[in-house]
Parts: sequence; C-alpha cells; structure tokens
Amino acid sequence: MTAYIEKKFQRKSLSKIERANEIIEEYQAQGFRLTLRQIYYQFVARGWSENTLRAYKALGSVIAEARMAGLIDWSAMEDRTRSLRGLGSEDTPEMAIWSAMSRYRRDLWENQPMRIEVWIEKDALVGVISGVCHELDVDYFALRGYASHTSLHDAAQRIKRYNNRGQGVLILHMGDHDPEGMDITRDIEDKMHVFGADCEVRRIALSMDQVNEFNPPPAPVKLSSSRSNGYIEDFGNQVWELDALEPAIMGQLIRDNVEPEIDQDRLTETHERREREKDELRLLSEHYDDAIEALREMY
Repeated sequence: MTAYIEKKFQRKSLSKIERANEIIEEYQAQGFRLTLRQIYYQFVARGWSENTLRAYKALGSVIAEARMAGLIDWSAMEDRTRSLRGLGSEDTPEMAIWSAMSRYRRDLWENQPMRIEVWIEKDALVGVISGVCHELDVDYFALRGYASHTSLHDAAQRIKRYNNRGQGVLILHMGDHDPEGMDITRDIEDKMHVFGADCEVRRIALSMDQVNEFNPPPAPVKLSSSRSNGYIEDFGNQVWELDALEPAIMGQLIRDNVEPEIDQDRLTETHERREREKDELRLLSEHYDDAIEALREMY
C-alpha cells in the first residue's frame, strides 16, 4: 500500500486501524467495498465503539489518516455519493459494436407476469444492493429520504406502462427503522395510489423482527421529529439504521423476495434469445468490413 504521509499513531488509534482492517478483510472476502459509515456501525455492533456522532467523527479521522499513511488499502473503501461522470468513446466502429455486444442486455422481465423494483432509502447504500440487483436484473432506486413528487410521479407513469402490458408490479422498500423511515413506506403507497399506479409496496427492511434477529446497534429517537410520539407509542424510544445491517443480509433479503416471483421457464426463453442476439452482434463485429461492403453493394 502506498503511504503519502509519515505519521506515528498512538496505541489507541493503532487498535482502531487493526480492527478496521479486520472488518474490511471480512467484507472483501464477500466481494464488498465498505463506506466509512458501514465500518463505523460494525465497530458499534461489535462493542468497540459507542454510537455517537463524536465517536463516528473520531473513527473517520483515524481511518482517513491511516489511509494516507498506507495502513488501510484505498481500494477497500468507497464514497458512493461522489464519482466521475462523462461520455465514453470507442476507437473504431468494430470496437463500438463489440462494446455494444458485451453490454447488451435484453430485459429479462419483459415476459414475466410480475415486475420488481428495489427502492432503498439512502443513496449511500446503492453500492451494497447493486450487485444482487444486477444479478437478478432488477431495477433499483435510491429515494434519498422522502422521494420528491417528481420522482414518484415518474415512477408511477413507468408502473402504469407495465400495468398496460398486463404486468403486476412489486416495489421492495428498504429503509431505516425510525419515525421517518417507517412513514416513507406509507408515503410511497399513498403516492402510487394518488397517481393511479397499480402496485404492491412490500417493506422488506428494517422490521422489528429483523432488529431482534440481527441485533443492529440502536440509537435514541430524535424527539425533534414530528412523528416521534407515534413511533414511541408503537416501538419504544430506540431507532435502528439500515446501514447497520451487514451487506450480505441485505442482499439475501432482496434475493428471498425476488426469486419466488420469477417464472423460470419464461426466464430461460429470454436468456436464450439474448444469447442468440449477442452472437449476432459478435459476428457483425468480427466481420465488420465484409458487412459494410455487402451493404454498400445493396445500396
């Protein structure tokens, strides 16, 4: 690992770095890169840190300096809210066709009786669910708290197009177990009804059963929330964040709710059609000059 600075860490900080690397190694073995927030929640869950903003900031400072000093691998962590965006390019038309072939995907849900989408409360958790969603070819959407009226209206129009094709729609919602996170599920259902979209909204995380099973670290209810009184009456004075669930658990929750809805015979038909079409693109790329010459003779 590259060191950009020289720094002598105190014993307490070295202990945090060792524990952070222990967590990172566990998750790298499962194919995950973690955010700082997820590492912090693992510290809390394992009893290595209190669950406070001060503790979070202190851990963040130590990890940042450890990365600069070459003690934590830069590739082990990611910031899912900031990334470079731009336009891609190809060197030749043949390469463009080859790239199109490698990226080509036919909608595997086009002939399924049910469409499924995963809606998650936080944009920072998209990287956790993207792998399993890509594997299952399920679209996913980061709400960023309460979704805007515009984004929900757009979603409703999309759902109505699926309905018009004769498909049902299932929205799998994942959110914090706190006053707002619980209410967001209700808000989605209400808006879809108002906008005339026929769908089922199924909350798959977090639930009290999952809190009891997986034991994520709690935090106190924010009494400043206008919904805190009703939440306290129903669930008590503690809240739990979705970030605290292990990535593998979130992935399995999605898989457990998607796979039973798939018509495997129809899926096989679509897979076979996609492979035939990719072969056609591959042939076109490999024989591009011949194909162009033939087209020129025709026209």
